[in-house]
Order: sequence, then structure tokens, then C-alpha cells
Amino acid sequence: MRNFIITVAASSLVLLSGHAAAQAPSDAQIAAIVVTANQVDIDAGKLAEAKGSNAEVKAFGKQMVTDHSGVNKQAVALVTKLKVTPEDNATSKSLKAGGADNIRNLEKLSGAAFDKAYVDHEVAYHQAVLDAVDKTLIPSAQNAELKAMLVAVRPAFVAHLEHAKMLQAALAKKS
Repeated sequence: MRNFIITVAASSLVLLSGHAAAQAPSDAQIAAIVVTANQVDIDAGKLAEAKGSNAEVKAFGKQMVTDHSGVNKQAVALVTKLKVTPEDNATSKSLKAGGADNIRNLEKLSGAAFDKAYVDHEVAYHQAVLDAVDKTLIPSAQNAELKAMLVAVRPAFVAHLEHAKMLQAALAKKS
């Protein structure tokens, strides 16, 4: 199960690097990727708030909902200002499908198994998102304000990854 969840997280963003090799995503496609990636984490965070058995896991889920909702508000405000309509693309569709698969798998779990699977996914997902931000999204962004927003939110993703890794280690000690 753990390997499946990590595979879903990683494969959700593999399309991005494959797409980047063929053609860099447009700003409209980047906007769709950003909003979708955040929504995937919001949905998983809501589930963790509701189903988590560990107080720290529940709190982390709540933080993911709050932080990623804030990023999405920023992104929507920026694309509205720039008059850019997010363009669904292979990467955003893959993210959406991977997020739905993750939720379906997490819904089958409870207790410590849920907590572990959720946190393992968060570690893999945030690492994959950071790789995509660094290797594809920031370099491909044509609009200076969009690029600046990606650069500005990057430290939050780093902090989320580090927090998830700490939770992962703490949960491993309890096993």
C-alpha cells in the first residue's frame, strides 16, 4: 500500500517533466497545474483532519488545508488580474486523477495505518511538487508576476516537506 501511494504521488508529476522535455507549459497551463496541485493537498488535508488518529497528523492536515487554500486564493487573484484562464492539460489532469486515487486509498484505512499512509504521501507529494516548481514551473513561467508568486510560495512547500518528514519519523518510532 505504501509503495502504491508513493507511486501515485510521484507519477502525478512525472507527466510534468515529460511534458517539459517536449514543450514548456504555458502560463495558462502553469496556473491550472498550481491550482490543481494545491486542491489535491487541500482534499487530502481535509480527510486527514477528519480521519487522522494522531493529533499531530490531524493538525498537519488542517495546516495543509489552510496553507494550500491561501496559495490557491493568491493564484486565482493573480490569474484574474492578468486575465489568464487556467488551461487544463495532461499534468493537471494527472494530478487530479492521482489525488482522487490517493483519497480512495486513504478512505479504506483507519488509525495508525491511515496516519502513516497520509504522511508518507505528503512527503512524496511535496518533494515531487518542489521538483516540478524548481525544474519546470519557475523556469517556464513567462509572466514575471506568476514567476514571482511561484518563487514566493516555494519556501512554504519546503517547510511542508520538512514538517511531513518529521511526522514520518515520529510515526515510524511509534510503530
